[in-house]
Amino acid sequence: MARADTAPTGAPGGLGGPPPGTLAEPQVQAMFDRIAGLYDRMNSVMTAGLHHSWRRRAADLAELSPGMRALDVATGTGDLALELAGRVAPGGEVVGIDFSEKMLELARAKAGPRVRFEPGNALALDFPDAAFDAATVGFGARNFSDLPLGLSEMARVVRPGGRVVILEITTPTRPPLSTFFELWFDRIVPALGRVVDSQAYSYLPSSVRRFPGPDELAATMWACGLREIRYVLTAGGIIALHVGVVPSR
Repeated sequence: MARADTAPTGAPGGLGGPPPGTLAEPQVQAMFDRIAGLYDRMNSVMTAGLHHSWRRRAADLAELSPGMRALDVATGTGDLALELAGRVAPGGEVVGIDFSEKMLELARAKAGPRVRFEPGNALALDFPDAAFDAATVGFGARNFSDLPLGLSEMARVVRPGGRVVILEITTPTRPPLSTFFELWFDRIVPALGRVVDSQAYSYLPSSVRRFPGPDELAATMWACGLREIRYVLTAGGIIALHVGVVPSR
């Protein structure tokens, strides 16, 4: 696992601003509402079912214990929130937020009373400072129209000593995996997605390409105030799991 105990090189000089080509929030919200019913099935097809194990690893990195509180941002249909719920039980609480009501409906049906799901905007979290022991985001950070603001909000609502965890797809740079990645995400995934929603599954590879690489994401986390930043690459370098600790204020 790579570490960044001092300021990572290439740290961004300032916060704010969506990357070029990012869809406006209402467009992204409408897109996820449209694909909600097939979202879980497409995830399983595109990852050969491995996305569940990646979410388990993300939940492990949050280092939660029974009785703690956790927030899952951009929760989608709630799979990562459910992983967190298993770690804070009994007596703990998990809140999952998303701006797609259709996704939240499916999450509520899946989780029952184990998780509290609420509509919410990752860029303006409606929670007080230090309200949670950890905050996570799984495959949702690349949809933030302002990544530094979203990460800063996650850090704000986590107590000192708590963790912020990011699970995301990243772009491998070395063949043969880079060649496979290009074939799969740039050609096969959009082709599969045409039967579901051509815009959504063309947006997926472009959003992954725009998202910062592992070192740059670590630098962004540092700039947002997180410390003890580490990351691990898995699935041959296609999946990155980052974790940072909220320092004492």
